[in-house]
Amino acid sequence: MAAARVHFSDAKGPENLRIYAIGDVHGRLDLLLKMYDAIIRDRADHASADWRIIHLGDYVDRGADSKSVIDFLIRTTEQESRVIALAGNHDIGFLDFLAAPDPAGLFAHNGGRETALSYGVRIDFSERASFSAQAEALRGAVPESHRAFLRGLGFSCAFGDFFFCHAGIRPGIPLERQEPGDLIWIRETFLNFTGLHPKIVVHGHTPSREPEIRANRVNVDTGAFRSGVLSALVIEGSDKQIMQVTGWAGLG
Repeated sequence: MAAARVHFSDAKGPENLRIYAIGDVHGRLDLLLKMYDAIIRDRADHASADWRIIHLGDYVDRGADSKSVIDFLIRTTEQESRVIALAGNHDIGFLDFLAAPDPAGLFAHNGGRETALSYGVRIDFSERASFSAQAEALRGAVPESHRAFLRGLGFSCAFGDFFFCHAGIRPGIPLERQEPGDLIWIRETFLNFTGLHPKIVVHGHTPSREPEIRANRVNVDTGAFRSGVLSALVIEGSDKQIMQVTGWAGLG
């Protein structure tokens, strides 16, 4: 018997559970705080029995306040179990750099300089003579609590007809058998697939000018670090809406 497939228009979240799935933050603490304020106001307007906030990963790099974003998420997830933080490729890339600094890796070429600065460390990835000492300074500046938070990030979760992850899934593979590498890295194989999945995949990872709502997926990465727009998908029962907050736009 073929597995069921879900179309976005028919997809439903659990009744009396309001879900907020937030796209890539990339160091934009200003937008993250605005989003939480918007969620507080939204919850006051909707008498749901319960709620979840799901972060879809990529908390660090590119924006100016990666350290403060992690501080905020650590406090929030410790205080409230209904806030779920999933891993993004940049978060794992930061961990990888701390374990084995590479001047030519993901962290170095995709916003790691800004992350290091948020911890009070300047790194010139092109200057081999000083790189080792600068990388060691960053390793010393990152608290163990931040490393533990990043190591403890999950790769996916599901509620009702929706599956949440950072990048997407490998089509045709059961959701419970998806590889972590695909969940945080996959792009074209997932994005170009037009068939339906067992659940609607809610993801970020690939910046878009506007949230992308497709029959089989929803992309809420609107490039917050550069666009100044942070987006979220709000789900309750059959109701699905986009929530956005805005701030200054970056130059990158």
